[in-house]
Order: sequence, then structure tokens, then C-alpha cells
Amino acid sequence: MQGVDAEAVEVAAHDDVDAVAALAEVRRESYEPHQPLFWRQADDALARHTAYLHGLVDDPQCTFLVARHGRALSGFVIGRLVPAPPVYEPGGLTCLVDDFAVARDDDWSGLGVRLLQDLAGRARELGAVQAVVVSGRHDEAKRQALTAAGLSVATEWWVGPLDGL
Repeated sequence: MQGVDAEAVEVAAHDDVDAVAALAEVRRESYEPHQPLFWRQADDALARHTAYLHGLVDDPQCTFLVARHGRALSGFVIGRLVPAPPVYEPGGLTCLVDDFAVARDDDWSGLGVRLLQDLAGRARELGAVQAVVVSGRHDEAKRQALTAAGLSVATEWWVGPLDGL
């Protein structure tokens, strides 16, 4: 593992977006074989995601953090503040994290947890009381990092083609 102390974590800028989009694309490609229908990428996924990420850089409802080792991007996390569904009342906003990746699987236990902790501190300051983080069921290194950060599984999504039901 790269030394966590050597990682610089900071708020993302527009100059970070291409590197973040490239890292996210690698993660999407690794997810697709595990659930080919749900995780199937659009032909223009990279361009769409890049444009979406540029919008998040300036979005006041998002906290978009990047980590670097030297000049190289080593990870990122994006938390979006959202209300809980109306039938639940956790006592404040939810920090929804569906874009979160590190460059190497062995970076999850150190850098991944640190990114999540940094995000949590910022989200608390904005009124969030809980985090909801999306992870593929197969992504064991990420799941272990989420457990190490103090999160637990609350729900699962079951996916399949309609012609198979």
C-alpha cells in the first residue's frame, strides 16, 4: 500500500475531472462482468460521466474530494446531500455516495477509509447525519473498507432481466 500519509486529500477542481472520469471508467469496466445487464456501460459513458462530474465540481449539494500521491490521482469520493425517503426520519440529511473509487484495491483499507472519513466530517458540517454508500456485492476490498469505516449493510438490490422472471 502507498503511504496514506503521503496522500493529499482536497476538494476537486475542474482540472481533476478527466483523471476522476478515467478512474471511474476502470471501476465500471471491472463491475460489468459481475452483473452485465445492470452495469452495462453506455457507448458514450466516459463523455457523459465527464460532463456530469464537471457539474458536480460546482454543485453546493455535493462534496467532491480527490486524493493524490504526488501528481497522480489515487482516489476520489463524491457525496451528495439528499433528504431521506419521506417514510424515514434519521434526524437530518443523508450523504449519498455512489461515486467512490481508489486506484488500487489494496488502497481501500487506508486511503478509501480516509476519503470516507474526510467526506463524513464535511457532510456533518452541512447537516448530514448518515452516509449511504453504493458498492457492488463482488467488490470485497471496498466492502471491507466500508465495514472498517463503521458502515453496515442496510439493503441489497436484486437485479435480473424481465424475460427471466
